[in-house]
Amino acid sequence: MNRTTVSLIAGTAALAAVTGFATLSSPQAAGTARTAAELPVERTSLLCPVPSSSDIAETSYTSFTPVTKDADSGGKAELRAAAAQSDGKSAGKNKKAGKPVLEPEEPGKPATGETSGGDASALVGTAEGKFAPGWTVQETTEVAAGSGRGLQGVNCSAPDTEFWFPGASTAADRTDYVHLTNPDDSAAVVDVELYGKDGALDSTLGEGITVAPHSSDPILLSTLTEEKQENLTVHVNVRSGRVGAAVQALDDKLGGDWLAASTDPSGSLVLPGIPKDATAVRLVAFTPSDSDADLKVQLASPSGLITPAGNETLHVKAGMTTSADLGDVTRGEAGSLVLTPTDASVPVVAALRVVRGKGDDQETAFIPATRPVGTRATVADNRAKGTTLSLTAPTRAATVKVTASAGSKGGEAVTKTFTLKAGTTENVEAPTPTGLKGTYALTVEHVSGGPVYGARTLAATADGVPGFTIQTLPDDRGMVAVPEADQDLSVLQK
Repeated sequence: MNRTTVSLIAGTAALAAVTGFATLSSPQAAGTARTAAELPVERTSLLCPVPSSSDIAETSYTSFTPVTKDADSGGKAELRAAAAQSDGKSAGKNKKAGKPVLEPEEPGKPATGETSGGDASALVGTAEGKFAPGWTVQETTEVAAGSGRGLQGVNCSAPDTEFWFPGASTAADRTDYVHLTNPDDSAAVVDVELYGKDGALDSTLGEGITVAPHSSDPILLSTLTEEKQENLTVHVNVRSGRVGAAVQALDDKLGGDWLAASTDPSGSLVLPGIPKDATAVRLVAFTPSDSDADLKVQLASPSGLITPAGNETLHVKAGMTTSADLGDVTRGEAGSLVLTPTDASVPVVAALRVVRGKGDDQETAFIPATRPVGTRATVADNRAKGTTLSLTAPTRAATVKVTASAGSKGGEAVTKTFTLKAGTTENVEAPTPTGLKGTYALTVEHVSGGPVYGARTLAATADGVPGFTIQTLPDDRGMVAVPEADQDLSVLQK
């Protein structure tokens, strides 16, 4: 094997360790290829948006890494203010800015940090070695009054180059921002496109937005267009570099929350974890395809798949945002929405806006279409009261293992196993740590059967207002397939 081939193998393994994904194949004869090894990722990064501009906002951060077999025994992780990352100058002038906001504990135990007021920064996080596989950070903000009052939560996300946000708005009672955070040493150039009920909205202000290195920009959507639209799809496309992106949706009357990105456009989608006491549910969908999409709408309930009366199908016109009000579709039971093509599969993105409460005591959260739990998924910042774990198996029966971690201030981990029937959603009686003190993480691992999707609802009622936030549980991509070093790559030699 020559030097070129050895370098290729080493480079591929390094790429897999850093990005969490790599493949290597060659046109060999059948039967000579070997199965790739599954190894823990060695480095990962997460970005947390600016939590709130309100002076009365209280924000907590919770970091957690599940214990991963064969992970590196060393490593470190930390979350710092984005501005303090820039070349050390900010940290040199302001020692407080250079101090990590949060330094994670050992894998298996959550770590917490807090900020208050409206001067909090976006955070840039990095994890290496044993802290990297499955690293999860939750940002939770309580706002006592004003636009967006209630509970706002978001999983800090990895940087990427494209995001879809169906469910945003420029209506008069909404104040929506798309937060763009650049973790790198060079500027990122981003296009923000808006699509309404009649197609793309005219705007040149969203083109070529420059996000400086190690900085975060909140872009008010109403400054990009003069059109007032109740339901919008936001497309963030990165021309150069990479960013983290999330939409903060603030309503004058219905509270507010973070709208996380929908999973990549797909023919079939699952939106898990609609609260059983939801009083209003709105589905917003969009297809980037040149063809219309026709979707079958079903609710995975505790007893199986059912079709909501009056909303059996949804026709999504090409390049146009479509919505459907589903009312109190769950009718007091756990539920998840399942969208499947009625004919040819056309890629779609989708999200739900969920309202709880009545009259002046209403609050809003969002559920984007998400990836399945896959091998493993984790959600942090669970509490002794107000935590609901919802799991759905839309196609086939499945078995999962759910582990409640040790508490952030004390308590021992507990594990339970659950079997889900095909086509159902269940609010499972998730375990809580023995002797719990503080908050804890929930990790869901797929054991057998069909794909499983999950979501966690965190509720906290203050002054009679039912504040809540919902986070989905996509696969944490903590493992990566790496080709075996002794694979025959002679075909690559020259």
